[in-house]
Amino acid sequence: MSRLPRPEQGKRPIGVRIMELDAQVGRARLVEVCVDLLDGADRTAYVPELRYLSGHEWSDDDPVRDPAVWKDYWVRTWGARGLLYCWGDGASAAVVAGLADEHYRPAEMCLKVSARHDVAGTGPGAALLTRHELPRVRVAAVRALGVVGDTEHASAALALVDDPEESVRAQAVRAYAQMAQRLDLPRV
Repeated sequence: MSRLPRPEQGKRPIGVRIMELDAQVGRARLVEVCVDLLDGADRTAYVPELRYLSGHEWSDDDPVRDPAVWKDYWVRTWGARGLLYCWGDGASAAVVAGLADEHYRPAEMCLKVSARHDVAGTGPGAALLTRHELPRVRVAAVRALGVVGDTEHASAALALVDDPEESVRAQAVRAYAQMAQRLDLPRV
C-alpha cells in the first residue's frame, strides 16, 4: 500500500472523513485498524489513520499526540467510532469487550456501534450499562438493547422507564417497545 495521504483541509463531518479513509485503505484494513485502536494500540502506530478517525491534524506539536493531554480512552473511542461508519463482522469481539471499558466514552461508542450494526453478543454488556451513572450512557445502553437485547434483558429496559432523567425514560419506552415487538414480549 502506498503512503496514506493527509485528509483534505477544512471542516467536514467526521463520517465523511472516515468514509474517505475507507476508500483509501479498504474496509478490511480499516476494521483491523479500528479494532486495534479499540483494543488499546499505541496512538503513534496509527497517526495517518487517526487524522481521519479523530478529525485532528496530528502535526508534530499537536497536543493530541500527548497522552497526558488527550488520554488513551480517546484513541479507543476513535477506533470504535470508525466502526460506527465502516463495519465489519470481525470487529464483534472488540465491540463486546469495549462495552466493559474503564472509561465511559469508548463504552458509549461501542453501544452506538452495537445499536447501528446489531452486533451479536452485546446484549449483556448493554444491560449492565443501563445502570451507569451518566444519563447519556444509560440512553445509549437502552437504545442498544432495543436492537440487540434478548428476553433476559427486558427487565433492564423496563427498569429505566422510571429513570429520573426524561431522556432515559423516553428511550426506555421506545427500546422496550422494540424488544416487545421483536421478541414477542408483553406490551407495557
